[in-house]
Amino acid sequence: MYGWIWRKLPGPFAAKLTLAVVLVLGVVALLMFVVFPWLEPRLWFNEVAVN
Repeated sequence: MYGWIWRKLPGPFAAKLTLAVVLVLGVVALLMFVVFPWLEPRLWFNEVAVN
């Protein structure tokens, strides 16, 4: 999968590396700011309480 992405990125090595870093940062930002906050209240193991 990573090889396929690397081959599909346009330009020379420096442009591919820059685009790859931007893609990785975009995926991390999407996960941290959208997916994980949406998923966090739905996880069953967050209901931990000691009475």
